[in-house]
Formats: sequence, C-alpha cells, structure tokens
Amino acid sequence: MRGNLGLFVSSADRARLAAIIADRNSKQKHVWRAQVVLLTGDRVGTAEIMRRTGLGKVSVWRWQERYIEAGVDGLLRDKTRPSRIPKLSDEKVAEVIRRTTEEAPPDGGTHWTVRAMAAATGVSRAKVHVIWREAGLVPHRWRQFKLSNDPAFVEKVEDVVGLYVDPPEHAVVLSIDEKSQIQALDRTQPGLPMKRGRLGTMTHDYKRNGTTTLFAALNVLDGSVIGRNMQRHRHQEFIRFLNAIERDVPKGKAIHVILDNYAAHKHPKVRDWLARHPRWTFHFTPTSASWLNMVERFFRDLTTQQLRRGVFTSVPELIQTIDNYIAEHNQNPKPFIWTAKASDILEKVVRANRGLSSKQNGALH
Repeated sequence: MRGNLGLFVSSADRARLAAIIADRNSKQKHVWRAQVVLLTGDRVGTAEIMRRTGLGKVSVWRWQERYIEAGVDGLLRDKTRPSRIPKLSDEKVAEVIRRTTEEAPPDGGTHWTVRAMAAATGVSRAKVHVIWREAGLVPHRWRQFKLSNDPAFVEKVEDVVGLYVDPPEHAVVLSIDEKSQIQALDRTQPGLPMKRGRLGTMTHDYKRNGTTTLFAALNVLDGSVIGRNMQRHRHQEFIRFLNAIERDVPKGKAIHVILDNYAAHKHPKVRDWLARHPRWTFHFTPTSASWLNMVERFFRDLTTQQLRRGVFTSVPELIQTIDNYIAEHNQNPKPFIWTAKASDILEKVVRANRGLSSKQNGALH
C-alpha cells in the first residue's frame, strides 16, 4: 500500500479539504491532514508528501487510512487514547466519600485535608481533589445556622410571609430594623487604587472615630426606605423613629410593621405608643429568624456598597454617606421580591430538625 497509494477523493470532499486549508482559523494539524489527502488524491508519492507537509511517514500513512475509514470528518477528530493512570474503583471512591462525611481524621483534626485523606486511603492527592469536587464536598468550609425555638414559629412565619406575598389593600407594609454600632473607620495610611493587573489596597489597621445607629424602614411594596441616624438604639430612639414614619405615611393608610424581637421593640412605652396609634400593627418575626426581615437585604447592600470599604474621618461624614445612599436609593427604588412560600420554609425547618435529631440520636448510641 505504501508507495503510491491510489486514493479517490470526490469533488465534494476536495471542496471541503480546500476550504479547511484556506481558512485562516483552521487548526494547523487539520491543514496538514487535508494536504495529505489532497496530495494523495493527486497521485503524489509519499516521499513528496512528506517533503511538502513536513510530516513523517507514519503520520502520512495514518491520515490516508483515516480518510479511507471515516472520510473528511475523520480527519477533524483525534481518537482518544486510554489513560496510563488506572481508574479508581467505585469502591475506593465510595470509601473516600464515606470517610470524608462520616469519620474524623485520625490526627484528631476538625476536618479532613487532601493530604490526610490521601494518606488514609492510599489515593493520590489529585484524585482526592477530583472525588471531592465531583461529590460537592468542601471539608474546610462550613456554614453557621441557628434554629428558632419560638413556640409560635409556624404562625409567625405564615403571618410575615403572607404580608410579603399578599399585602393588605389600602395599607403600607414596612420592614423595620436597626443597624447598630456602625463604625466610622479611618485607615492609618491611604490605600492604592485598583489598576490593570493589580488589586486596590487598603491597610489592615484602622482608627475608630465613633459610631452611629441607622433606623431603617423598607417599604415592601415599592422598595423605598425611610432612614434616620441616631446615637443610640433604645426604646426612646425607636419611638422617635416611629413618629418620623407616622409623619411620612399619608393619613388614612394602615401601617403593618415587620420587626424582630429586640427588647426595645416590646418596651411598655412602645406598647403605649401603639395604643395611641391604632392604624399601626406590629408583626414580629420568630426568635432567631431575623432573615425573615426584608430590610436586612437593604442593610447588606449598604454594607457591601458603602460601609465595608469606606473611609470615614468622623461620624458626621459617615452619617452623610448613609443619608446620601438612602437618597440615591429612593430616586429609583425597586422592591425586593419575596419568592419563598411559607410552606417551603417550614418544610426546610422540619428537615433540619429531623437531621439534627438523627445526628444526636446517633451520637448517643
């Protein structure tokens, strides 16, 4: 076969091969393979094909045979070669996953490391990485949680979520909370701005220049925010904030407030204030469930966009920054859309309690 191989190349294939050679975006290996087939079809000998393409004899023969077997498409794909590294057995993969999730490291550590797991199972570190990644296991990371023990948890969740997804007519629904002890932090040295190929810098140490407390009320329906900065966050300041809202909300509209169980919110003087303002109704979130309070989302945005990397030489400068952020937010407010149903939340809590109970029972036995 090897000398002058007689190879018939159809006109359609010639057109495709010529297009591959002419296309500037074609991979060089595809161009060489197309040249081999076209030259062979033109009755060019192997030695001349080798000279024109720069390929070796074995490579020329390989792509001649590939064209005979699979046509032009066969020239555009490489056959996969079996890995030299033996594949781990399913049993060994299952062992790595089981030990990661069910056993503690033998050295008494709090979690498995790649090095420790590789030594314990006889698997390479690279394979441990792959197994963990495919199984979604990240032993060095963890999340905090706290389950509410509020006896009225179900009723409060249904009440609060009901206000989000189906607010009453002719009423304003406000999510209220305080962000306390916001620090006016100034860095000890000026940082460097971000530039191409380099992160912006900020000194680790800082100077404290005082604090403020932000009282905020998020309008659930339109996303606007009423905010007031005060020095402290006692019931006296909370009542002053309620009076400010009372002045801002049009008369004749009922006001439903979602808020947490902070002591100042339930102070006797606050209850007296509510009795004198019958259009107000408080709806308390369950204990240890501040995540139900939608204004926390606004606090998160304020923190990430203004406070965390901000530099403030005084409390008035900090207050001005917060006030400007609220004013800018209110120029084009957008409501946060609550999507979780009360039934879905309760189902997750039931699953979490069931999982904790099974863990505790297993530890006892």
